Formats: sequence, C-alpha cells, structure tokens
Amino acid sequence: MARAQSNQDDAAPLWQVLLIAFLPTFIYSIGQGAIIPVISAVATDLGASTAFAGFIAGSLLIGQALGNLPASSVVSRFGERRAMILAAMATIIGALISANATTAWMLMIGVLLQGLMTATFALARQAFLTTYVPRRVRARAMSSLGGVFRSGMFVGPFLAAWLIGLTGTPQANFWAFIACSILVVISLLVLPDIEKFARPGQPSVANTAAKPEGLWRTIVDRRDVLVRLGLAAGAMMALRAARQVLLPLWGISIGMDAATVSIVMGIGGAIDFALFFTSGWIMDKFGRAASAVPAMVGMGVGFGALAFVHGAPEAQWWFTAITWFVAVANGVGSGIVMTLGADLANPVQPAPFLGAWRTITDASSATVPFIVSGLVALAGLPFAAGAFGVIGLLGAFVMWRYIPIYVPKPPHTGPIQLGGE
Repeated sequence: MARAQSNQDDAAPLWQVLLIAFLPTFIYSIGQGAIIPVISAVATDLGASTAFAGFIAGSLLIGQALGNLPASSVVSRFGERRAMILAAMATIIGALISANATTAWMLMIGVLLQGLMTATFALARQAFLTTYVPRRVRARAMSSLGGVFRSGMFVGPFLAAWLIGLTGTPQANFWAFIACSILVVISLLVLPDIEKFARPGQPSVANTAAKPEGLWRTIVDRRDVLVRLGLAAGAMMALRAARQVLLPLWGISIGMDAATVSIVMGIGGAIDFALFFTSGWIMDKFGRAASAVPAMVGMGVGFGALAFVHGAPEAQWWFTAITWFVAVANGVGSGIVMTLGADLANPVQPAPFLGAWRTITDASSATVPFIVSGLVALAGLPFAAGAFGVIGLLGAFVMWRYIPIYVPKPPHTGPIQLGGE
C-alpha cells in the first residue's frame, strides 16, 4: 500500500504530461501541414511526371506506414521523450534533403525520410500518453491530441501559402518544417523530463527491471486482437482516408468547381474538429464502443448512400449533406484508434504493441488512394463509394462484437484535474 502511494506521489502533474505531448505535436504538425500541399508541385518543378509526382507525395504516408515497426524498437530503447527528439532531428535532415533537392529522386528520398520520422514521432507521443495519463481520462487526452494535431495541420497550409508568396517557390516550404522541428527539439529539452517520475500505478521508470518486450514476440502473442480489432481500426482509418480522396473526386464528377468542393470539405473539417473533445468524453463516460460503433455506422451509411445519388436530381446538395454527415460521424469517433491502441498496449512497455497497431492502421490509410483508383477504373465512383460503405458497416460489427471483450469499460470518469491524478 505504501509502495502504491509512493508511486502516486511521485507521478508528474497531468498538466505537465499534456504540455509535453501537445506543444511539440502542435509545432511539428504545423511544419508537416506546410509541406503536404506542395510536395507534388515541387516534384513537378523538378521534372517528375504527374504519376511520379503523386507517388512522391504518397511516399510521406508510405514512409509513415513502414516506419512504425522500427520506431517501436527506437522508443523501447531510448524512451518516449528521447525518441521524439531523435525523430525531430532526423526530420531536419530529411527536410534539408528536400529543400535542396535537384532531382525528383532526391526529393523522394527526403520525403520518405520525413515519413519514417513522422512514424517515430507519432508512436513516441502516443506511447508517452499511454504511459503517463491515468486511464480514467485517457480517451479525452488521446482525442485532444488528435485535435491538437488537426489544428496544426490547419495552420500549416496558410503558412505554406505565405511562404510561397514571399519566396516565389514551393520548395522553400521545407524550411518551415526544418524550423518547426528545431523548435520541437528546443521545447522537449526545455520542458520537464517526465520520465524521471514514476508512471501512474507503476514502478519508477528508472527502477523497473522488466525486460523489454520484443516486437515480434508481441505480434505473435497478441495476434488475435491485432487481427480482430486491429483490422477494424484499419477499416476506420481507410474510411477517413477515403473522405480525403473519394469525396473531392465525387464533387468534381458531378460538376462542382474545385473552389466549391474545397469549401464543402473545409466546413466538414471544421465540424469534425469541433467534436474531438466530445468524442473523448463519450469514450471515458460510456466506453470505447459508444464512440467507435456509431462512428463506423455513420461513415458506412454515408458512403453507402452516396453510391445511390450520383445521377440524382440536386446531386450537389446530396453531396454536401452526405459530406457533412460523414464529418459528424468521423468527429464522434475522433481519437478512438489511438485510445484503443493505448488500452490494449502494455502500460509499462507500450511501444512494441503500438508499433504493430500503428503499422496496420497507417498501412490502411496509405493504400486507400490505390484502392480508390482501382475501384473507379474497374466499376466507377458509385461502386467505390458503396465498397467503402460495406467496409464501414463490417468494421462497426467487429468493433461492437470485440471491444467489450478486449477493452473493459473505463473506471468512473469526471473532470480532468490538471494538478495530478
């Protein structure tokens, strides 16, 4: 009893934990948001074909999907805070390569490296919150982390537009990512070192003698949950990626101009962003399935309905309404994938499981552009929308069936007390 009380007394105040996770994430996502809109343009300026430019832009996601497994080893060996510092420093190298690229291939190498380091940074910050945030407020912390990331990605494109106007070249935007990564390193060095405190309810990190879990052993031992809930979480990530890929194509195909489609999508993004904390509260109050299942059903129904209105009268209004409906559904599920990963991971050594978990979810997102292209070429946009509708409903069933088995309902929740647990 005295040992448990000592662990609680040694635990860092929650506000410090959230600050260390949220501030570097916001800065890093601004830099990432500044480069994403310009990668294709830079590749084209360097002589890449349209198809190759698209592949270079997609290599950011490919690097992120491939980087999760090695990232788990880095986080396990160096700790969450040091892993974030190392990732930010390596991001600087990748961005420097891209900023000074003279060929499309050189640009791709730099972008791929940035994707790999994004995986390390993202896994480390998720593992950090998994370890140090009490379970009764975990979902609100994870959904807020997603909200912080989205806010940075919202600011980044405006910074990109300003830099292009100032310099006249989109390649200069990589310097924004360099500056943001430097600020991330500085912030992590200046902020308190939480890892010297005991983890909530666990022995001190410095005093634990537990042997690190191996990545492949974790995958083998946890294969049942990775196949079931991991693939369901991957389905949710695929639906989210389909929003960004399929919906703009749909709007253009029914005669809407690019500016109007952007406005509709932008309002949908604002709706999605507005619900991130509500989603966390639902998960902490009523359990994870209360957020995950309605979100999957809503997105599945939205995409399914879209399949039947392509040639309908007032197709543009149908598109607008369904886009916003899907945004509401996605907002209700904000943070659920990270929260489930945190719930299922070993609370003392979360990195190995999270590496496998994030590989499944990130790979699901990265493959969506290729899936959409193939389905549209094979059978048209309505068939592609219907296919994602089916994916959503199947994913909802799996989450309804297995979340109560693998993830018990969280303890009694209440207001977040930033001074500690």
